Amino acid sequence: MSDDTQQPIVVKKIKKGGAGAHGGAWKIAYADFVTAMMAFFLLMWLLGSTSAGDLKGIADHFSSPLKVAMAGGSGSGDSSSVVKGGGEDLTRAHGQVRKGDVKAERKSINLQALKADFEKMEKLKLQGLKDQIEAMIDASPTLRQFKSQLLLDLTAEGLRIQIVDEKSRPMFDSASSELKPYTKDILRNIGAVLNSVDNRISLTGHTDAQPYAGGASGFGNWELSTNRSNASRREMVAGGLVDAKVMRVVGLSSTVLFDKEDPYNPVNRRISIVVLNKRTEEAIMADGKATEVETEGELTPEMIQDGAKGAQSVGAKG
Repeated sequence: MSDDTQQPIVVKKIKKGGAGAHGGAWKIAYADFVTAMMAFFLLMWLLGSTSAGDLKGIADHFSSPLKVAMAGGSGSGDSSSVVKGGGEDLTRAHGQVRKGDVKAERKSINLQALKADFEKMEKLKLQGLKDQIEAMIDASPTLRQFKSQLLLDLTAEGLRIQIVDEKSRPMFDSASSELKPYTKDILRNIGAVLNSVDNRISLTGHTDAQPYAGGASGFGNWELSTNRSNASRREMVAGGLVDAKVMRVVGLSSTVLFDKEDPYNPVNRRISIVVLNKRTEEAIMADGKATEVETEGELTPEMIQDGAKGAQSVGAKG
């Protein structure tokens, strides 16, 4: 017989659905939060990458939105200060650097570098010419005896060759522009060597402080120094120097003394020959139009290469 007390107990569980109306609302709120945080961090990154001048411009724009429309200009962040702002240094507070300004600045830097390279090559070429002339003097029995009267040095104008008087061996006849025979030999040899470079030549005559004997008639040390300088030019041309290479022939009387302690020292009577560098040549050609001659458009890579070749060839000859 069955016993009702031992029958299995069945428990029925009923799953009820409910609250379906608000089950997905949190997802939308979370998405809005993530979007807001992304925008916030993007804003922080942009502000951190903006220069102080641009930040001020942005602040000024929000303070006065119609400023640009009313006053004109490319942006309220532009500064009228001469000190450029922006760039890699984000702490700078003065203005913005426009693309045109950057290109102009880079072009200026490139021209300066090109100019520096050219002048370095030119100085090397003139140094080679100096070595060549010194070697020529040592190799020539005629010129070697006048070595003490031939002074060579590099100056801001170029290579300077000075032929100075000695008490027992003057270059000219007394109070005259007539050259001594040995002075002619010196000038002709130097003139032939100077044709090995393309540089132009300047000649300057100097006298000592002794007044010219015929000064009362209007002819003095100014005229004497000029005549001696021009006589030297003629002798160098006779020795082979191309006349067109001579750019300046002047007489300075006794205004620029070699020995300032003794104005009457014979060494003050001299002829100064300068192989001009490009800067000095352009300054002379400018004829007072500018205090500093710009080299834009004149110094090219080809000119630098020519300068290097000239330096090598002069060095090889020396």
